[in-house]
Order: sequence, then C-alpha cells, then structure tokens
Amino acid sequence: MPIGCLYISYDGILEPLGQSQVLSYLEGLANERTIHLISFEKPSDKKNQYLYNQVDSRIKKSNIQWHPLIYHKKPTAIATLWDIFCATALGFWLILRYNLKIVHARSYVASLSALIFKKIFGTYYIFDMRGFWADERVDGEIWTKSGYLYYITKQLEKSFLLNADVVVSLTHKAVLEMKKFPYLDKRGVRFEVITTCADLKLFKPKSDFKKQNKPLTIGYVGSVGVWYLFEEAMDYFKLIKKIVPDVRLHIINKGGHKYIYKCLEELGIDQKSVFVETIDHSDVPRAMQSMDAGLFIIKPAYSKISSTPTKLGEFLGCGVPCICNSKVGDMSEIVNNNKVGVVLDSFDKSTKNKSILQLLKLILDPDIQHRCRATALKHFSLADGIDSYKRIYRSLDGQSHNG
Repeated sequence: MPIGCLYISYDGILEPLGQSQVLSYLEGLANERTIHLISFEKPSDKKNQYLYNQVDSRIKKSNIQWHPLIYHKKPTAIATLWDIFCATALGFWLILRYNLKIVHARSYVASLSALIFKKIFGTYYIFDMRGFWADERVDGEIWTKSGYLYYITKQLEKSFLLNADVVVSLTHKAVLEMKKFPYLDKRGVRFEVITTCADLKLFKPKSDFKKQNKPLTIGYVGSVGVWYLFEEAMDYFKLIKKIVPDVRLHIINKGGHKYIYKCLEELGIDQKSVFVETIDHSDVPRAMQSMDAGLFIIKPAYSKISSTPTKLGEFLGCGVPCICNSKVGDMSEIVNNNKVGVVLDSFDKSTKNKSILQLLKLILDPDIQHRCRATALKHFSLADGIDSYKRIYRSLDGQSHNG
C-alpha cells in the first residue's frame, strides 16, 4: 500500500503559481496515495471568498487534505521563523496522527521543517529545491555574499542536500553545478530533474489555427520586476516596430501597470500599439493563443542556471515561439535545438536586430506551431512531471516496505 505524504509549500495555493506549480501536480499524485498539504496563504488571498471557494472545491475533489496557514511578511526574519514554527508544529501532529512517511518540501523554508521531521521520525525527505535560493537573493541585490543570512542559508542548503533522500532540480545545469560542490563529492546524492511543467490540456494551440491577415502580435505575460528585464524587452519590441510598423504588443500583468506605462513613455513607444490588461489565470491560455511570439528577457546571473520560467512551456504549448536570452537554466538549449524561438546571447542592438530577422522568418514557417507543441510535450508536459514524481514516491514506498 502506498505510504502517506506531507507536502509543505511556502508558496500559497491561492496564488496562480501555487495553482499551476503545486496543486496541478498534487491532483495527479493524490489518486494513488494520501496527501496532506500545508501551504502559507496571504491574508488578502484568504479574504477573497470567491477565489478561496474555487480552490478549496478543486482540492476537495482531488481528495487532498489541505491545511492552510497564514503567511507572515514582517518583520522579515522573525515572521519567517514564526511560519516555520507553525508548519513544524502542525506537521508534527499530522505525521503522528496519520502515520505519514514522506515529507515533500518545496524550496528552502519548507525544508527546515522537513529536516526536523527526518531527524525525529525518520521520514523520507524530498528536497524540491526550485532554485539556488540564497544566490538568487544575492543576485537580486537583497542580500550580500558577506552577510550572515547568506552564510546561514548556504549552510542550511548543505544540510538539505546531504540529508535529502531525493533532490529535485528544475534544470540539468543546476545538477551539474551541484555535483561540483566539494561536500557532495562521492556522497551519491540522488538527483532528479523535473522542470516547471505546464498543463498542456489547457495550454494548447487554437484548434482552427491558420495564418490570418492580422497585425503581428508580440506577447508579454507576467512579472515586470526584479528578474525580468522589462526595459530590455520593450527596447526589443521598439526595434521590431521599426521593421514591422503595425506590430502590436499585448501585455498581461498584475500590479505593474504604472511602471509599464512609464517605461513605454520613456522609450518613446506609441501606447496605441500596446494593450495592457490583468486577467484571471484561467484565461491566460486563450490570450497566449492569439499571440505570434512570446517575449521575456531574464537577468542572466549565476543563480539563474537553476531556473526555468513557467511561461516557456506555456507559450510553446500554445504553439507560440519565444524570444528569450541565454544563461537561464536549460532554456537556450531547448529553444535553439528545437528551433522554437530566438535566444539573445547579448543585448546589443546588432544582436537584437539579427534575432528579429530570424524571428520573423520563424513566425512564417508553416511548421512552427507543430514544432513548438512537440517541444512542449517533450520537455514541459505536466502529465510527464506527475509521472516523474510518482516514480520518486513509489521508490520510497519500496524502501519503506523493505525496511
């Protein structure tokens, strides 16, 4: 009989990310074992009764036992420690009450509780790391490498990697990097790569796809801050507009509209050619289907070798080629090897202009939609991601029975 699992996510399930990158997986996993989910929800999300009821209904249909806790933001360190204490106390009771044997921790904060449970109860510990968190905070100029928070977090990372029964990485490049860590030498850590998958039943091409006589539409979906170099992306659009004057830009974003319009004005981009909106996550596939190319440029940094943007799989699933940049996870290899977009190795004007000509040629390729879809199915299928997690869980079932 499959052993029960406690899944801990510091990301809220009420957020779009939590629904696509946590709940979508757990729905597939819960059909063969008991899963208890601890998540941290923002107070504003919990107050949204429509959203809460919608997600709660979805969870109940999947037979997942959900235990939402409140996320505390300030004061930062104390609030996080309090959240860890709450997750650990609740998890302690759930493990004893339901005899749970696997603790699946999403990222670093959740892993503190998981490590405690492994030491006390001997539970199996899956470290689903989601990226080099401490290095992300340095690259994002939130922490410094000489600071005590970076040092402590890197020491914790070492403990997580040495104690985890399975380490799940988003990229192959991150695994290669971790295998160089001196303390992992000859330790035989079990690494598995499961990228940020997309629900390709939702993110799919238009059924009546055909090249229509409509203006070229470039799509920008998601955040415009921190890691996303929005000004570089808008400069790229400006260069496209010089070649294709009637090109349109469709931006889907929540919370950054003021910055978006300010940026457009500073770059001298005619706002009549730009459409900015906020839509429900469920409407994103439909919006992507109407785009001719997806545009996103991410700050190239050391920590980004461990990341894969969710939108890459979503755009490709809709049959839409992408404009992106190198030095971000396995993205450039996937895009270049499958000829499903253009990859910027630098941000100078010459490189951008050259890539625009490649992009326009790609968009006219009658096979581009098929290639994008096939690439999404190969690399970003949610069904395959769920199957990969099932194999991990089943391997721990076997160890439990052998024990």
